[in-house]
Amino acid sequence: MFTKLKQFKDLRTQAKQWQNTMGEESATGEAAFGKVKVTLNGNLEVSNVEIADELLATDKKDKLQTAVKEAHNEALKKIQKIMAVKMKEMGGLPQIPGLS
Repeated sequence: MFTKLKQFKDLRTQAKQWQNTMGEESATGEAAFGKVKVTLNGNLEVSNVEIADELLATDKKDKLQTAVKEAHNEALKKIQKIMAVKMKEMGGLPQIPGLS
């Protein structure tokens, strides 16, 4: 029983370490030839959005919506790659007690 509690404590410590490590990371996706930029932090939260003034015109609404979506998706892919590298550096996923 004590061993499992220690494993859970270790798992929680690793999770906090992971969260702190990833919280410092960020990735930016661009679309519409760099006129739309979306930045995500390591917690997958949007931390910044930049939109060129020329895309704010009413007649460019569809293009802007598409560009924001594309920029977000690109940033998401980038941050997921960073997460995979960081996870590998930390030794992968820990063994979860009772599931191994």
